[in-house]
Amino acid sequence: MKLSEMREKTVEELKQFVLDSKKQLLDCRIKKTMHKLENTAEISKTKRLIAQAKTVISEKEAASEAKA
Repeated sequence: MKLSEMREKTVEELKQFVLDSKKQLLDCRIKKTMHKLENTAEISKTKRLIAQAKTVISEKEAASEAKA
């Protein structure tokens, strides 16, 4: 998912995306320890996506607080 796509989603959708991504990250780490993960770059990509989603969530929450 691109950053522009993340900015279009709601906070709840982003939180669900973070949860799903964390599950995927755990799955990747387990596969890596069992030597079944072919693309190890997927771990860092997933971590980056989680961080971007969390950043967008905090931006949206800060913007909603500023309006209130």
